Amino acid sequence: MRRLLPIALSAGLLFSVAAYGQGSVTLYGIVDSGIAWVHNAADDNGQNQRSLFAYSGGNMQGSRWGLRGNEDLGGGLAAIFQIESGFNLGTGRLKQGGRAFGRKAVVGLSGANWGTVTLGRQLDPVVDLVQALTDDGPFSGVFGTPGDVDNYDNSVRVSNSIKYVSPTFSGLKVEALYGFGGVAGSIGSGQTWSLGAGWSGGPLSLAAGYFYANGGNPLAATGNRGWSGSSDSLFNTVINEGFASAHSIKIVRAGGQYVVGQATLGVAYSNTRYGTDAYSSFGQTAKYNNGSAFFNWQFTPVLMMGLGYNYTALTGPASAHYNQANLGIDYTLTKRTDVYALAGYQKASGHTLDSAGRLVRARAAIGNYGVSSGASSQALSLVGIRHRF
Repeated sequence: MRRLLPIALSAGLLFSVAAYGQGSVTLYGIVDSGIAWVHNAADDNGQNQRSLFAYSGGNMQGSRWGLRGNEDLGGGLAAIFQIESGFNLGTGRLKQGGRAFGRKAVVGLSGANWGTVTLGRQLDPVVDLVQALTDDGPFSGVFGTPGDVDNYDNSVRVSNSIKYVSPTFSGLKVEALYGFGGVAGSIGSGQTWSLGAGWSGGPLSLAAGYFYANGGNPLAATGNRGWSGSSDSLFNTVINEGFASAHSIKIVRAGGQYVVGQATLGVAYSNTRYGTDAYSSFGQTAKYNNGSAFFNWQFTPVLMMGLGYNYTALTGPASAHYNQANLGIDYTLTKRTDVYALAGYQKASGHTLDSAGRLVRARAAIGNYGVSSGASSQALSLVGIRHRF
């Protein structure tokens, strides 16, 4: 009997390995860390400008680790999953509001002929298709829209959602997403939906999409709205914090990219509207129009430089203008490791609303770095290293 037990266990183990042999699981991740200097960073009072010299993580890409896998179900169909956790490399703390897998957590089915359906927490189609054509890919948030008011740098992920991604037909791909609000008796409260399409042919790539998110019901205790929809909050910096009580977010984005030889040129446009209702602290729809352009040059297979410009205008309950110039340099050491230098300068003018809904002078905050300024201008520079595994 004792001799049969090891044989039985070994046979069971072999059977399990064989049964799982038709699938795979991959561990992956990115660690990104650097040192930043910021001119005109707000002090503890939030107003006076000071120079800031500090650790800065997740500059090119947010630090993360994840697991992804698939299982062949036969007939060209596969079960898939992906869970991804974001963290601050400097402190070890979780990001995305402290969620264990805040960056992504999905399970679904994928077929070569009909596409992919995933359910869980994930990015929307506009980010998938349009962001890929901006300089957010190579150089991240320093090239992003001031305050990320249009989700240029994917501040928003959608929880409790279902997403469809089509196969690519003659260069064309389409995506659709719906996030459930989960409010009994009110289907629209807290819901999110998004559509997008992208096309690529030779050196030219184009994409466009629409994103809508509802802010959810007002807080019962105060009668005010705190963002509680299926999408994350987009109101994280001095650029747009005055509109956190918005009833809805509507974003139209389009972008294009052209590659010729060692050069890549790109342009993008977005129109973002923060809608109001009786529970909003501002009385008129806030409209942000943004235009951006970039030029990248691949000097050698391991050295690339990028230049960018970003203009944003706020109209509605206030009027403000933001002009931003950006520079990025990336040097590849190996297939997994690179070093980089980033810089940006922004000038703000006009007025916006603060978190209390008061009309205040517009202040600068470069890209999606979230470093507030006590002044109308801000400069940022940093160097860092990134490793992928």
